[in-house]
Amino acid sequence: MSSIVFRAAPLAMLGALAVAGFSSTASAQGLNTGAYGGTGAYGTRTPYVDAREHYQQDRIFAGARNGSLTPREFRHLEGGEYRIRAAEARARSDGVVTPAERARLNGMLDRESRAIYRQRHDAQRVGWWR
Repeated sequence: MSSIVFRAAPLAMLGALAVAGFSSTASAQGLNTGAYGGTGAYGTRTPYVDAREHYQQDRIFAGARNGSLTPREFRHLEGGEYRIRAAEARARSDGVVTPAERARLNGMLDRESRAIYRQRHDAQRVGWWR
């Protein structure tokens, strides 16, 4: 009878240690923090900004493929995208992307989006068939 108690006690202790271990791991990874703060990768996530960057990159390449962007316009717009990526990296560098930094990134993305539209819809075309 005592051997059953002896075996059950370590299992109960292992369960308590496992629960304590998982909660400390989640805390160390920053999973218990808010959307804009805390430590770990959670405070630096920018999925909306990343999605907009990807979509704008697709628009730039589509314009280069169909001839609505000249090589010079393409280089200029790519430079704007590079500046946005650099600003995002600076915002992430301290471990927290604040609401003000997100607003600044979104403003930069808004301006770049307007520039892409203007350049793709102006009268300049590439190719003799345009």
